[in-house]
Amino acid sequence: MNRTGIFLGVAGVLALVALVVGLPRAGGMTTTPPVVEPPPIVSPPPSTNSNGSLSITTRLSHPFVMIGTNDVYLTADIKAVEQQGSSRSPVNLALVIDRSGSMSGFKLNQAKQAARTLVGQLRAEDRLTIVHYGSDVKAMEGIFATPENQDRLLAYIDGIWDDGGTNIGAGLSTGRDLLLKAKHDFKVNRMILISDGQPTEGITDHSSLINIVRDVRQAGISVSSIGVGTDFNEQLMESFAEVGAGAYAYLQDAAQLQQIFQKDLNAAGTQVARNVTITVKVPAGARLVRTLGYTPIARSTSGAEELVTIALPDFAAGTSERVVLQLSVDGTTDGAAVDVSQLTLNYTDLLASQPVTTNALVRANVTGNSSVVQQNQDGEALV
Repeated sequence: MNRTGIFLGVAGVLALVALVVGLPRAGGMTTTPPVVEPPPIVSPPPSTNSNGSLSITTRLSHPFVMIGTNDVYLTADIKAVEQQGSSRSPVNLALVIDRSGSMSGFKLNQAKQAARTLVGQLRAEDRLTIVHYGSDVKAMEGIFATPENQDRLLAYIDGIWDDGGTNIGAGLSTGRDLLLKAKHDFKVNRMILISDGQPTEGITDHSSLINIVRDVRQAGISVSSIGVGTDFNEQLMESFAEVGAGAYAYLQDAAQLQQIFQKDLNAAGTQVARNVTITVKVPAGARLVRTLGYTPIARSTSGAEELVTIALPDFAAGTSERVVLQLSVDGTTDGAAVDVSQLTLNYTDLLASQPVTTNALVRANVTGNSSVVQQNQDGEALV
């Protein structure tokens, strides 16, 4: 046999072997499927919802949670629309000053300096009432802050001297009553309390005092509070501002005054939203551990669901607030989504002159892969 024939014979045998090997064996033959890489898991971006002058942006510290019980942080950023070139509206303002014995000396001097600074920042169309209290209450009824009237206001402030106990409740009630006399002539009605927050006479129970502020707020008047002295009651003064939907500040030195009042006046005078609340509906399988920065004004249960309502301050154009919630979430099924909470933002839209409701549903994805949880943490929500 020549060499060419040998080669052809060998080639034929190899082809036959290849054919036989390629045939399915008796009983069926399984083949190894090709390896397909799973698509990368991408964390959902923060969600923003808006249908009025406020928008709400929600984000989770852990958009992916493990099977089992997980602690997550939910942040809700509420922001008001910008209004280019807007000027603040006239303000109907009551300044309530604590002149009790505990305010004597440096603290009362700081409070009086604060009052003088505020007078200097008012415009002729603003109306100011000055109330000062110790055991009793005295007041200068509201007048417009024209240049001539500013001199009268400053002279009245200079005549305030420390005396008596601390009847905060009477001071707040008097300020409310005097503001209500002109309330309907102004879009913005505001009370500013300057005190060390140490009640000794009249109503001294903190919850009852907070209820007075709540009544003031329900009358359409917002309440800001400024604490003075190193021993002031921070918790009580902060609660006044929180319930009163106003601003809160600690007056450490006179250099802060202009900035504190300018911010408060601007916030009061360029409002775009009022009566702002956010309600958190926590479904079955989740639990609200705590709220950070705000104290709920209402809390109830409906079956397996929990409802928590938080009051927010009035919103001026371009301002924002952040609500942070710590929740416990149960993940049950790998690959499924679990509801963390539903947020409902309610407010009076001052630009549209109507009530507005905005909803935001927050969900997490369940996974059995701990590395996916770690890789998709939201750093801003964690901070």
